[in-house]
Amino acid sequence: MKKSFLYNGKRLYYRVSGQGRVLMLVHGFGEESSVWDGLLPGLEEQYRVIVPDLPGSAESELIPDMTIEGMAEALHAIIHEEEAGHCVVIGHSMGGYITLALVEKYWNHVSAFGLFHSTSYADSEEKKATRRKGIAFIREHGAQAFLKTATPNLFAPATREENTELVEKQIAGLGRFTPDALVACYEAMIQRPDRTEILKQSRVPVLFIIGKWDQAVSPEDSLKQSHLPGISYIHLLENSGHMGMLEEPGICNLHIHSFLNQIIIK
Repeated sequence: MKKSFLYNGKRLYYRVSGQGRVLMLVHGFGEESSVWDGLLPGLEEQYRVIVPDLPGSAESELIPDMTIEGMAEALHAIIHEEEAGHCVVIGHSMGGYITLALVEKYWNHVSAFGLFHSTSYADSEEKKATRRKGIAFIREHGAQAFLKTATPNLFAPATREENTELVEKQIAGLGRFTPDALVACYEAMIQRPDRTEILKQSRVPVLFIIGKWDQAVSPEDSLKQSHLPGISYIHLLENSGHMGMLEEPGICNLHIHSFLNQIIIK
């Protein structure tokens, strides 16, 4: 079921399906909630799945505070809107950064969380420079030209070579982004702080899904930080880059199911 509500005068959209324990799936930069569609049929059979379109993506409007922390507040508003109480939150890439900010402030609403091709580290200076170049490209050439150029690099080399239809389908579904939305998200990622302490201090189980061929989030860095929480569930996808939910949906579904079935929801 597709739902929407006004948040700080702006309309946000999200979908809810299934029944049971609550799971929120948070998409990343330059994506829409549809990126999770391949996993939903398996998950909604046992769980109540909330899938938001982050501010500035799909039909959701840009909000006044487009920082990582501001978008975490928007997620909290959805949790409140759905009277979800305790829920599991799994974030992909930028969605993972937002998840960490949510856990930092609203830990009492999160019974477990996951970093799906994501990291607790702040951007390195090199990464910030790359993002600033991206901002310049977006402002000069537009959102669609940027996404068409950047998206293929998110997939593993084998995926790009052997499954071009998958890559092209993902690009084709990103026609609703505006330059302002992409720039706002890039600036939010540049400005975000290191949140490694959230992992070190975590009292709840944490899921790590890591792509062996991920060029956006270093698998080496992900493996280093995956041992920081008291309870970690760690999975390395052998055939994925940064888009495991599209490249290896069946395996990702099994890993998420296994995580949800093993953790204790209070």
